[in-house]
Amino acid sequence: MAGRRRIRTFLVSGGVLVGALGVVGCGSAEVDGAPVEKKSFAFSGDSLTVDADDSELEIVPADIEDVRVSRQVDGWVFMGDGPSASWKLEDGRLVLRVECDGLASDCGGLHRIQVPRGVAVTVEDDNGKVTAEGFESDLRIRSDNGSVVVRDSSGALDLTSDNGEVVVEGRTTSERVAARSDNGSVRIALASVPARVDAVSDNGEIDIALPDATYDVDARSDNGSVRVDVPTREGSAHVVAARSDNGEVVVRSAN
Repeated sequence: MAGRRRIRTFLVSGGVLVGALGVVGCGSAEVDGAPVEKKSFAFSGDSLTVDADDSELEIVPADIEDVRVSRQVDGWVFMGDGPSASWKLEDGRLVLRVECDGLASDCGGLHRIQVPRGVAVTVEDDNGKVTAEGFESDLRIRSDNGSVVVRDSSGALDLTSDNGEVVVEGRTTSERVAARSDNGSVRIALASVPARVDAVSDNGEIDIALPDATYDVDARSDNGSVRVDVPTREGSAHVVAARSDNGEVVVRSAN
């Protein structure tokens, strides 16, 4: 989900009506082949917020002291300006923008971000997929329009997509996971026994795969089947809550 296309209907002089479709969502800008720009930002602190719009994000920790970003930007504009990209880091907030302004446009970006190891990260992405991998520190990620994927992490996870799937996979050993999608599936696979998992989908299935243990499970679906295939006991220290308004809910063994 790396771009937006906006095409508006308008009247030009002489009374000629010009019209077209307006589309917002996955653009076709070919960012993979775009030139790569790199920049390092001085950083101090124990938390970082990434504020992005119209860009896919890939975020990893590294043994560094600054924040390092590489970007690729591509797109086209009809009767306007762009694509233009900007980046800055102030007061612990990394702001990334990809903008197009025109009658019709299709612009997108890809930002790869390295952050110092041990820094807690919050991501606010208005339009784009977010992937985070290898974090031992806490992660809080929200995408308004795009999937959220976390791999091989161990810090607490708080993940939300307003329109896209939420996935936790790989060697993830987080003790606490909260995952929500307003319109998409939620898939969680953990490599160690968690203290608590909360999963919610307003419109999509939920699949939670857990290591062998006894769990206190509350699994519900307003419109879909429910299957719990792990040992259960009310009052267990390992709690799972899963609810879908419209979709199947499965809590199963990962082994």
